[in-house]
Amino acid sequence: MNNTISRRIKLGFGIGDLGGNLFFTIIGFYLLFFLTDLVHLSPALAGTVLMIGKIWDAITDPMTGYVSDRTRTRWGRRRPYMFVGSILAFFMMGLMFTKPAIHGQGALFVYLTLLYCLLNTAYTLVNIPYAALLPELTDDYNQRTVLTGYRMSFAVLGTFVGAGAVMPLINLFSDKQVGWSMMGYFMGAVMLITTLITIWAVKEPEHPEKQQGTGFFKTYIEALQDKIFLSALIPWTFFITGTSMVQGALVYYFAYIFKDEGLFQVALLFLLTFSLLCIPLWVKISEHIGKKRCYMIGMGIMAVGVMVFSLLGESLGPKLSLLVMAISGIGLSTHYVMPHAMLPDIVENDAINHDNLRQEGVFSSLWTFSSKLGQAVALALNGWILALFAYTPSEPSALSAIGIKLVCGPIPLVWYVVGIFILRSYPIDKNYYHEMMKKRV
Repeated sequence: MNNTISRRIKLGFGIGDLGGNLFFTIIGFYLLFFLTDLVHLSPALAGTVLMIGKIWDAITDPMTGYVSDRTRTRWGRRRPYMFVGSILAFFMMGLMFTKPAIHGQGALFVYLTLLYCLLNTAYTLVNIPYAALLPELTDDYNQRTVLTGYRMSFAVLGTFVGAGAVMPLINLFSDKQVGWSMMGYFMGAVMLITTLITIWAVKEPEHPEKQQGTGFFKTYIEALQDKIFLSALIPWTFFITGTSMVQGALVYYFAYIFKDEGLFQVALLFLLTFSLLCIPLWVKISEHIGKKRCYMIGMGIMAVGVMVFSLLGESLGPKLSLLVMAISGIGLSTHYVMPHAMLPDIVENDAINHDNLRQEGVFSSLWTFSSKLGQAVALALNGWILALFAYTPSEPSALSAIGIKLVCGPIPLVWYVVGIFILRSYPIDKNYYHEMMKKRV
């Protein structure tokens, strides 16, 4: 495997996650708000829509990974799925943010659930094969972190676009419903274009016509019995859950506690700017202290940040709260880079232990499965907790304010702390990796 990565591959591969993270960000920050405040679906049903859609999304991940591992075409194993998925995602994204001409909570619930499942299926066809490309591009321990750094720099840019451009795009239209719909189609177009750039820029390595392996269920059972994999997978899932809860709750915090929905955009700018700026710094630090330690430190910073923001935000005031968001961004930066740099090492370890059987799609699908499961749990919990604390749009009460604060800090803190504790057992560092690679035939 070639360890020299050209600038074209770095940029071409990296830009693929701009569209992917844009999708993840819009769903995390805005979809629950759109369903409750624009479509007028009850918070409990809206949270359930998001949970069902993400569970369906998670179910399709392993199937896509398994099939793409065994696909052989003149265009490669991964890129045909990415091409089809990106086209479907464009149309589904627009429809998802178009208010349907449907009346009645039950009918709305069924329609939105089906539509959200279709949107997530399209995203899966892009995201799983895309994630599986990374281990195939280089087998160098540090170069994988560098390549991940490029990918996650674009991911943060995608988060910028997904978080910061939504409201300005909507506000271009006097009719807010039309604005939300046009925003959805615009973001779907960005997802389509960035995926097509990756398909054009990255050439997949050649693979033998047949790859021996076990059946579908046995393959995934074996992967889930890999203790090294689990020591990274479980913390990743917990961190996703906590972060997704914060993402989904922030817009409510600024709209109903600070009474300034527009400040939400400024806060995201602080959070994401510091995340983006710190990616190269964490890449360098990881060369000295390892990926695991960087990740643990970063999520510790994030945990402290969200607690301070949620519990002391009102007392600190908007300006100091923006500073807290910036500091939190320093920690969040590791969440963009380190887990995705750790996964290729785990894939390599599995290949060495299974006679060079390459299963990038299997591990990538489980990785993405767990992130979507975490997001599903987070968004459902947000909706249910808001309902439990009697949240109603445009009429915040003292009780609903407590619910908003809980999903911004104290509950995510639990996910962060447990995740950090489990991550301590992850064994692969630079020395472990080099010893492991000596066993490769």
